[in-house]
Amino acid sequence: MKKALASLMSLWLAALPLAAGEKTKMEERLEDCGTVMKEILAMPDTISKDILDKAVCVMVIPAVKKGAFIVGASYGRGAITCRGASDFSGGWSAPSMFRLIGGNVGFQIGGQETDYVLLVMNDGGVKAILRGKVKLGADASVALGPLGRTADAQTNGSMQAEVLAYSRARGVFAGVSLEGANLEEDTDANKDLYGHDYTAMDVVRRGKAQPTEGSQLLLSLLTKATPKHRP
Repeated sequence: MKKALASLMSLWLAALPLAAGEKTKMEERLEDCGTVMKEILAMPDTISKDILDKAVCVMVIPAVKKGAFIVGASYGRGAITCRGASDFSGGWSAPSMFRLIGGNVGFQIGGQETDYVLLVMNDGGVKAILRGKVKLGADASVALGPLGRTADAQTNGSMQAEVLAYSRARGVFAGVSLEGANLEEDTDANKDLYGHDYTAMDVVRRGKAQPTEGSQLLLSLLTKATPKHRP
């Protein structure tokens, strides 16, 4: 009995550094999301405040590399945060980890590292994405994200889109087509980060998780840039 208990204790202790290491990796990913958002919001031709104010969720997927693209395999990892309360009048939630999978994105970015920002514009888009897995263009409509002061005029005909997508590569920030790509919640990453088997819905709409240190930059930037939802 003592030997069995000792073996179990050894296995538990051996797992602790791994668990801590995985959490650190998730925190670093969230920090990268914050850095990407900071740099993009500082660009002269960026997402207009009007568009940000209309968004109900923001997803950031940093440093996607073409070399990692394999058909059907995960090639981009990031996080989503949503405004709180049933009518999205609350503050920004703790982020849930997400993956960008498949699609034809790899052919669009020329081999360079590319950052993606996706704005979820309405409740229909939120429900589609938070089901766990969604194909953009099929399960949720997606459109090129407009830029600059003329954003409102550009989107009068496309504001019915549930998701507006942007990319940044080679220092250029622009709208991008992500039609055919899949978004999938990363429940393993959520467990590493929060210590529980939380779904994306649990984290960003049910408020079961509290923001961690790694998410502070992203959440503070969004709170400053768009503190209030203006549908």
